[in-house]
Amino acid sequence: MSYGTMQANYREMEIHAASPEKLLCIVFEQLVVNLERARIAIERKDIELRVVSLRRARELVTELLTTLDVEKGGQLGVDLAGIYQVMLYELVDVGIRGDLKVMKQLINIATALRDGFTGAAQQLAAQRLKTA
Repeated sequence: MSYGTMQANYREMEIHAASPEKLLCIVFEQLVVNLERARIAIERKDIELRVVSLRRARELVTELLTTLDVEKGGQLGVDLAGIYQVMLYELVDVGIRGDLKVMKQLINIATALRDGFTGAAQQLAAQRLKTA
């Protein structure tokens, strides 16, 4: 079995065993990775990598948007839905125009969201350990 296959199998097991908050962190991590790849592709004028990376980023943002429970999330849920919708619009625009400045802004937004959700997931896990 190749290293790549083993890594993919491990990742799949990690996803199947993950809590909802861990899955959210995984989605955000993949979003940041794909946005960074798209940024690099724009800088290198690599159209194929840009298209693939932006498509994957749009899929991940769509996943975040469609799984968002606005009723449970209240105003935060509404705000996140708005952010995700703007990100989707900007990702399409970046795909057309290749605007590096907008790409960097999207990376900053995704990174801030990833870091915030990762911190919240860690706090939740620590609370669960204390009550267990």
